[in-house]
Amino acid sequence: MTPGFKDRLFTNLLKVLPQHGLSAIMYRATRVTWKPFKNALIKEVVNRYAVDLFEAENPNPNSYGCFNDFFTRALKAEARPIAAEPDAVVSPADGKINQAGTIHDGRLLQAKGRDFSLLQLLAGRYDLTAEFAGGSYATIYLSPRDYHRVHMPLSGRLREMIFVPGTLFSVSEATTQLVPGLFARNERVICLFDTVAGPMAVILVGAIFVGSMETVWEGEVRGPAGEPTTWRYDGGRPIVLKKGEEMGRFNMGSTVITLFGKDRVRWDPALVPGVRVRMGQRIGTIRPRAAES
Repeated sequence: MTPGFKDRLFTNLLKVLPQHGLSAIMYRATRVTWKPFKNALIKEVVNRYAVDLFEAENPNPNSYGCFNDFFTRALKAEARPIAAEPDAVVSPADGKINQAGTIHDGRLLQAKGRDFSLLQLLAGRYDLTAEFAGGSYATIYLSPRDYHRVHMPLSGRLREMIFVPGTLFSVSEATTQLVPGLFARNERVICLFDTVAGPMAVILVGAIFVGSMETVWEGEVRGPAGEPTTWRYDGGRPIVLKKGEEMGRFNMGSTVITLFGKDRVRWDPALVPGVRVRMGQRIGTIRPRAAES
């Protein structure tokens, strides 16, 4: 799609409006428990975005304690089967493929005619950038209608987590075409794992009105403005999550970027921009070890 006048106007407004202040207001609003307000808000989203409540573990929209409880709702166990092939890499989330491909010269494609820096995405960490140089990436956009929990593309042991403060631009299809380096500018949580396919990064990218991001091992992830905040998990009891297991969630919608090292995975040919994917479906395969030599 080509951004229209309204898209450009909205993007320009976000450059001058208090992005974090607006998101803080949304954070509080989505946790209001007053029934008339939260029920009306849930009904509006269900109707506007054609949310499928049949697959929800709790299909009664009025029974949720607040809007955020509804938005981060769990699904029935059978709603998202996990691809059973041992070499399958699965989608970490429901959503639409923004881009998927190979990292060239330290750059990832954001939209047609726009790319961004792997080094900036990884908070200026040269050591991490070297691990993923020439590797593979997949970017998935979650719309308001989607399931908003994020799951493991492969089984892995958590090594490190980094909270990177930043802007909170929208991550819509139009905005990705209008804002240079969007994913490397917005607030994000970088989760680094060791897997059978080598290092894997699952990056939760924040956006306007995303009240917060959570992981299953730390809860809401926050840090001071300015410099990134790092947590390391290479001591004590290891945190190991299986393929398809929940690892985090968005309190309101955004984008997930998954990174692998060079020649570690092969994306399915159907993984092209605009294709919708569902959490747990196969989106790629681990490359045979012979291909790594």
